[in-house]
Amino acid sequence: MNSTELEGNWEEQKGKLKQKFAALTDNDLLFKEGMKDEMIGKLQIKLGKTKEELLKIIENL
Repeated sequence: MNSTELEGNWEEQKGKLKQKFAALTDNDLLFKEGMKDEMIGKLQIKLGKTKEELLKIIENL
């Protein structure tokens, strides 16, 4: 999934992620242009998932 695909429907995906992982906050899911890797890194730490696992979860929402 590239940044354009992620950015395109991020608000919808963000809501689904918050439903799936109750520990996530809006700050955890801030998506800023050029900051995708930083956000994914924060999610990796908070959820204990690999980058690949997280991208697959987001892709399958």
